[in-house]
Amino acid sequence: MKYLAASDIHGSGECCRKLLKAFERENADKLILLGDLLDYGARAAWYSPDGVISLLNSVKNDILLCMAGNCDSYDDRMQLDFPVYSGYQCLALNGKAFFFTHGHQYNAESIYNLPAELVDGNILAHGHTHIPMAEKRELRGKSFYEVNPGSVSRPRGGSVNSYGIIDDSVFRLKSLDGIEFGYLEFSSYQ
Repeated sequence: MKYLAASDIHGSGECCRKLLKAFERENADKLILLGDLLDYGARAAWYSPDGVISLLNSVKNDILLCMAGNCDSYDDRMQLDFPVYSGYQCLALNGKAFFFTHGHQYNAESIYNLPAELVDGNILAHGHTHIPMAEKRELRGKSFYEVNPGSVSRPRGGSVNSYGIIDDSVFRLKSLDGIEFGYLEFSSYQ
């Protein structure tokens, strides 16, 4: 199956519409949302949480998993017609174990921030940093993959508005326009 992973929409209705167009264009089977969907803190002209709520609720049957981010309040989450999980969730996709989280609690900054169940060859998938990445990691004896689809609405570090595609044993980073700019194959650690 083919999955589109996205994070950090932060209430941008325009970027959320572009994301859903990318979902259609990619012909992905399911959508995985990694948090910070509605709130951004300071309000700006582009901020449209009601529009994002409506757009995401319209594709609720296409959402495989949604994680809560540090900016997703309980009240915001209650307006969504699909479950939003805290912490992390482990799912087997295409024969690989993925640990999905937002990234503000569980991340690869330290061995102490990793999910305890993460073992060699597993994949830690998160958002939060607004910087796309896909790489093999070695951290205090743990060998795993770390992927981040970047930010749909507010990229940082010179990156572009982006999402990720999980297809078979591959993670691809793509701009909202569909241009691929990163690639990682999940192979077995030996």
